[in-house]
Amino acid sequence: MPSSSAARRVVLILLPWLLMLAIWYALRYSGLVNPALVPAPHEVAQRFVSLMGDRLPMDIFMSTQRVFIGVALGTLVAVPVGFCLGWYRGVRVFIDPVINFFRALPPIALIPLVIVYFGIGEIAKTVILFYASFFAGVIVMYEGIAQISPIYVRVARTLGASDLEIFGRVIVPLTVPHILTAVRVALGVAWATLVASELIAAQQGLGALIQNASAFFQLDIIYVGIICIGFIALSMDLLLRAATRRMVAWQDRLA
Repeated sequence: MPSSSAARRVVLILLPWLLMLAIWYALRYSGLVNPALVPAPHEVAQRFVSLMGDRLPMDIFMSTQRVFIGVALGTLVAVPVGFCLGWYRGVRVFIDPVINFFRALPPIALIPLVIVYFGIGEIAKTVILFYASFFAGVIVMYEGIAQISPIYVRVARTLGASDLEIFGRVIVPLTVPHILTAVRVALGVAWATLVASELIAAQQGLGALIQNASAFFQLDIIYVGIICIGFIALSMDLLLRAATRRMVAWQDRLA
């Protein structure tokens, strides 16, 4: 019985990808589109193998490093800011319009200003990713914190807990799920913003790979870059999900 359950799970995981491949091949050979505009999956796979022996490993490393730094810095600032916005209603009312104003601005629109103020080096790319990660993370944090019931604090005070004990033993554990969710959302937004950040004179990176390929109409390389971004982002999200399940398992036991 356990083996059949595991087999079913594997099938359910693989089936969407197999369906996507089938649709891709069907579109490629249907005659509905010009075959030159849709490289076949096996052609993209061949290009991936050839690029793995050339520049792709460094492109993956550079993009992953940029996203990691941008998300780490953005989340580091977003968590305390989001906590203050969520926990202190007066602060939230005061600053919420400003946060939503900047959150609505697409990072790509800021590239000219970022170049003026920070140049065209790695700092400029990090600033773009930081911007995207911060505003994505801070919204998730303060929305999550604002939904925490004050009954937990009241019960702790009734039991004689000090403010420090309430913060360390009640507030922090309750905010962990929201912090992890903020990181997940920030990662997704950062990967979506990566190509925009690498518009700033990047020589290496998956965004740079895609842009260089588009200049020469190398569609198979564009597909390789897009698929790499998707799978790396998916891998990071799966790791964060696993960490979330482990770190908040106590909530399941209480439920």
